[in-house]
Amino acid sequence: MTRADAQAAPSSGVDRGAARTVSALLPQFPWDRLEPYKKRALEHPDGIVDLSIGTPVDPVPALIQEALREHADTPGYPTVWGTRAYRDAILGWAGRRLGATALDEHGVLPVVGSKELVAWLPTQLGLGPGDVVAYPQLAYPTYEVGARLARADYASYVDDPRELDADVVSRLRLLWLNSPSNPTGRVLAADRLREIVEWARERGVLVVSDECYLELGWEADPVSILHPEVSGGSYEGLVAVHSLSKRSNLAGYRAAFLLGDDGLLHELLQVRKHGGMMTPAPVQAAAAVALGDDAHVAEQRERYARRRTALREALEAYGFRVDHSEASLYLWSTRDESCWDTVAALADLGILVAPGEFYGAEAGSRHVRVAFTATDERVDAAVIRLTGGA
Repeated sequence: MTRADAQAAPSSGVDRGAARTVSALLPQFPWDRLEPYKKRALEHPDGIVDLSIGTPVDPVPALIQEALREHADTPGYPTVWGTRAYRDAILGWAGRRLGATALDEHGVLPVVGSKELVAWLPTQLGLGPGDVVAYPQLAYPTYEVGARLARADYASYVDDPRELDADVVSRLRLLWLNSPSNPTGRVLAADRLREIVEWARERGVLVVSDECYLELGWEADPVSILHPEVSGGSYEGLVAVHSLSKRSNLAGYRAAFLLGDDGLLHELLQVRKHGGMMTPAPVQAAAAVALGDDAHVAEQRERYARRRTALREALEAYGFRVDHSEASLYLWSTRDESCWDTVAALADLGILVAPGEFYGAEAGSRHVRVAFTATDERVDAAVIRLTGGA
């Protein structure tokens, strides 16, 4: 059908009001605002160095690719709860890496990538107007998006959720923690996490901890809320979110999972079964292999460590101060100016970074988030430009 045909065609009679209403709940997609700076960076004679998004660029490890191929012939529907092999792999990893040895398979729930979970969790929990979702002031934007989609209220806290106003706390139903933090790379110590967990339990507040960068600590050893030092050996009221995107280069596979309160996860499982929210069977098989192998994670960490060191030294030589950044895949950097001025200056060098405003309009207004998820060749190019080369 041509455009003219489409314009002449009679209306379908579909009322799009509901769709417009949902769209109106959402903020502008942040990365759309970065397009003019990306265009400027692309004009550099040696090409763009895109450090704006934390997407993996290194190959998927061979053993994971092989597992995916071996299970390619799976014509039937997968289950929402996942295969026994996948759940066992998650439990083994959780005991080994998180210290969550008391978990059983009822405390495990696969999800289709962690962003999907973050965006839809408030809705799946049945939250709505009057309920409050709280998250850090500097945070992944999707925490707010999830609250908006549920039509719930939302609030951010600067440093500690216990500092929220009394009225907000009285309506608080879902508390997001994020350690290591995106965007700052900050890590919360076990004693701080334990205090927050105890405070939330006293008030009947569900604590969901986004721990997707937990295996990427550099100057700190991140601790899960499921660790006995934090949880007290009970997972009641606690859920941890984990992903294979960063630690195993599997962002394209959309493999993530929840761990924790088995009663709550059982309720979420029922909702997600009705919604058909299934991780593809070949991905489950590949993810199980990935969770059983620590060698490829160590190898990837070494790559990131080299890139991190090189970029940090170059940024500091260029006049930046790097704050926090003791974990994750980012350097939270500032020249004590508007983040958009910094974005523009780096775009002139052919380097694209994310303005801190994306993660907190005021709190992030003088920082940029610099990802070290670029190839060695592109990182080297950025270093040369920052230190006075071409």
